[in-house]
Amino acid sequence: MLVDNKYGFGDILYLKTDKEQLPRMVTRMSLKPTEIQYCLSQGTIETWHMDFELSKEKDIVLKTTT
Repeated sequence: MLVDNKYGFGDILYLKTDKEQLPRMVTRMSLKPTEIQYCLSQGTIETWHMDFELSKEKDIVLKTTT
């Protein structure tokens, strides 16, 4: 099986909608027939997200305008 994941384990990512732009690490992935979900850890908090919610770059404008 070939998995075409956009992000890998250990990658540091940011949520596009997070006003604080906290760095989060990819710690788990869930594979489904039509999608990959990424589990991101920020401290002791883990949350699941789709790739379109994520960015490798911090959004400085979002962080400074809120």
